[in-house]
Amino acid sequence: MTTVDFGRTAADYARHRAGFPPSLLDRLAGYGVGGPGQTVLDLGTGTGSLARLFALGGATVTGLDPAEPLLDQARRLDREAGAEVTYVVGAAERTGLPDATFDVVSAGQCWHWFRAAEAAAEARRLLRPGGRMVIAHFDWLPLPGTVVEATERLILAHNPAWSLSGGTGLHPRWLTDLRTAGFSDLETFSYDIDVLYTHEDWVGRIRASAGVAASLPPPGVEHFSVALRAELAAGFRGDPLPVPHRVWAVVATG
Repeated sequence: MTTVDFGRTAADYARHRAGFPPSLLDRLAGYGVGGPGQTVLDLGTGTGSLARLFALGGATVTGLDPAEPLLDQARRLDREAGAEVTYVVGAAERTGLPDATFDVVSAGQCWHWFRAAEAAAEARRLLRPGGRMVIAHFDWLPLPGTVVEATERLILAHNPAWSLSGGTGLHPRWLTDLRTAGFSDLETFSYDIDVLYTHEDWVGRIRASAGVAASLPPPGVEHFSVALRAELAAGFRGDPLPVPHRVWAVVATG
């Protein structure tokens, strides 16, 4: 089984991965999530994309992740953005944090890496009565003829073990995870946007994915990067490129 370690690609992750769009916070506000004065715990925070949004919206935010290199990048990005987040090294399944501490527990772009039953139970333990759980994703879409479709095909050629191709940006299984753990009042929403990437930023973005630098050895990463640059030059001359993405979220009550 391939080991995925995003700490190996922390610099690319911070520089090239488009974070959650601010419009997500606007949508979540309609559910009473992320407002000024709320306490938020962001599980699997990575470089703090979702945590930073909540902090800039006025919430008091703790970000938790097992990879210290990603948290170092998160702190740097927070300084640049003028955001204040407290970061803790730890696992979503056993955070070590006190019971009933948070108004919101979130997980952005990471639930599939967790042991779901344990993470959901831990989130319920950490929420105050009536607190809200948010699982959010911001996924590229491999629509026919797009740079995403071509890129996924190339990743699989270099890493046949990669299992995340062909996604729809919708994650119904997470609803079952939350209902099984005792969450109620589940609601979902989604919307599509295009994100502009220069050719070099797209190469960096893909290096920072689970199928490339987080799992391939350095020579394999370099071979892939050369191949992707050639693919872009041959078939996608526009620069920057509009890359289709989908925002999806589920909100539940603990």
